[in-house]
Amino acid sequence: MNYPDILLHIDGQWRPALAGATLPVTNPANGEVIGQLAKADEADLDAALAAAERGFQTWRRTPAFERYKTLRKAAELLRERAEGIARLMTLEQGKPLAEARAETLGAADTIDWLAEEGRRAYGRIIPARAEGVEQKVIREPVGPVAAFTPWNFPINQVVRKLTAALATGCSIIVKAPEETPASPAELVRAFIDAGVPKGVIGLVYGDPGQISSYLIPHPVIRKVTFTGSTGVGKQLAALAGQHMKRVTMELGGHAPALVFADADLDEAAKLLAASKFRNAGQVCISPTRLLVERSVYDAFAERFVAHAKALKVGDGLAEGTQLGPLANDRRALPCAS
Repeated sequence: MNYPDILLHIDGQWRPALAGATLPVTNPANGEVIGQLAKADEADLDAALAAAERGFQTWRRTPAFERYKTLRKAAELLRERAEGIARLMTLEQGKPLAEARAETLGAADTIDWLAEEGRRAYGRIIPARAEGVEQKVIREPVGPVAAFTPWNFPINQVVRKLTAALATGCSIIVKAPEETPASPAELVRAFIDAGVPKGVIGLVYGDPGQISSYLIPHPVIRKVTFTGSTGVGKQLAALAGQHMKRVTMELGGHAPALVFADADLDEAAKLLAASKFRNAGQVCISPTRLLVERSVYDAFAERFVAHAKALKVGDGLAEGTQLGPLANDRRALPCAS
């Protein structure tokens, strides 16, 4: 399968960076350069910000039911294109094809769910303290959003931020991961092809520090959302706080697993090995340490090692190349950090 060169999406157009700068995209399995990625600079970001501001004025006035129909169409397009998108994801990210396919199809389900929620962004009536007074809460879109997402789940992470913003009437600029740019670009393409107006979705790549330090303080941006490490999250939250921007931070954590003497050791070893090695361990709930009761330590370790030795490491595009029972389970696709 040929890997395409990846462009920016700004103001309804797929285009290269204005300065013509690019970054290489590599296959993590062998280090081979498989494509080129447009690298945005400040001029590109200014264009994306101006488009997002215009797009917001259009999209916020679009009735919630019309937004819902557009999002549902995007979900169907994503399902139709899932096989090709999954192969791109495996080439650039390295996860087995079964997992890439499940992530893509799971993203379509996420779009459906958030589209439905967008139809129910109700306000509320507040009992007044005085006669003849009516108090009510009306929900309004906050404004253009800046979203920053990681490489380990290149569609799963973008789709949550992107769809939530669109469902509530916001425009959004997504800074997607430079390591895995093609699959989020195809996700955005599904929304554009479904009829999202120009300017409502921007997609940029480049130097993460430069882009975040430029977008977050910019007066056009009204909300910041980030998934990634705790260290970087603290820096971005602090920057947003200096400018009184709303933030949503989904940051890394630790996931210990406890195995007690009365556990089913066969089942525990199978589940924990699958969770530990899934996506090369790059999952927010992948166990970081196993705490095993002393009396069953040797028996558990023997079973766990046997599962590890049985793993097949190789061509992720080969059907059947997977790291455990979670690979084909669309329910087992947690957010990643």
